Amino acid sequence: MLPMSTRIRIRVRMSARPIDEPHRAASQLELLFDLVFVVAVAAATAQFAHRIGEGHALTGLAGFLQVFFAIWWAWMNFTWFASSYDTDDVAYRLLTMVQMAGVLVLAAGVPATAVADYRAVTVGYLIMRIGLVAQWVRAGVEDPARRRTAFRYATGISVLQAGWVGWLVLSETGVLSPVTQPALFVALVAVELAVPRWAERMTATTWHPHHIAERYGLFTIILLGESLLAATTGVRGALEAAEISGSFITIAVSGLVLLFAAWWLYFLEPAGHGLSDRRDGSYLWGYGHFGIFAALAALGASLEVAVEYTGHHLHVSPLVISYAVAVSVGVFLVLLWLVQVPIVARPVLRPGAVLGCATFVFLLPLATPSTGVAVVIAGIAAACALLVAFTVTAERRRGNLS
Repeated sequence: MLPMSTRIRIRVRMSARPIDEPHRAASQLELLFDLVFVVAVAAATAQFAHRIGEGHALTGLAGFLQVFFAIWWAWMNFTWFASSYDTDDVAYRLLTMVQMAGVLVLAAGVPATAVADYRAVTVGYLIMRIGLVAQWVRAGVEDPARRRTAFRYATGISVLQAGWVGWLVLSETGVLSPVTQPALFVALVAVELAVPRWAERMTATTWHPHHIAERYGLFTIILLGESLLAATTGVRGALEAAEISGSFITIAVSGLVLLFAAWWLYFLEPAGHGLSDRRDGSYLWGYGHFGIFAALAALGASLEVAVEYTGHHLHVSPLVISYAVAVSVGVFLVLLWLVQVPIVARPVLRPGAVLGCATFVFLLPLATPSTGVAVVIAGIAAACALLVAFTVTAERRRGNLS
């Protein structure tokens, strides 16, 4: 016989897991699921870096946000469902693997979105949604207490997926104009975000606050890792061009400091306790992470371009590179503070310090014509390091840190 810890569970009735389940942690399947998203995020980040390097940062940003929303929302859908209904039996594992397959198809279709070809991305999403809807139907059948909630999720997701397929067909046939196409996309996104609120109006699902906090933390680490990978790609390109300069070293070191500071700031506030005390704040906290995650991914793309700029003649203005880094960092800082407000009475991040640092970061690129990209990025990194030092010192004085 297999030990209990490794025994394969063929069939487990899908019922709501308790919200106070002790020692709840991410499962091996969830970790594997996250690894699949590494591929999708890497594809989106690489494409955005390419667009910045070509001097098309603004148009590239629109496409990046569209693709990143698809990636983030697929991850969100699985994560919150798993927190409530993870049975880890054969059926659950197989349906989760179907969703993983959809993510890989989506990732394969990311490069084509540069020319407004969303066919592969939509097909990948369709595959993911088949697995997710099947999970919710199963939850509705086997958990009578939350049957209405589960079936609402299944219905809402199915209708929205039909809407996305319709959006693709209308876009491919030229029915949608360049104005109505993004407008309809935004409308579908708004309805997507409304489905969880509508579905849980009668009976809420039993997601585990500390498990959710851990899952978001793990995805943050993935994005930081992607940023390190993107920056390393830029370093490799500069090394191949044999262009090792003071600017190259400054940007490489400053980028590393920025990523360390982002990691430190994110994990200063343990979100699990706040989500446990204020479950109603989970929507703003969870949805606000779209901007946080997108900013971290964009930071990686921006740092890659900044490093490459020191060794290659890119068709992009130094001012654009500085602003790409500054906006990514500034958005991350402000949103990180904002997502803490709904779940924590007194957030670790002080609003004055965060807004002051973000303002400085947003204004610093104006100095690019006189100082250069490397000095600006070094200044942004120094500001974030000072924010870390100030926050840690303030928390120690408050008695929250030893």
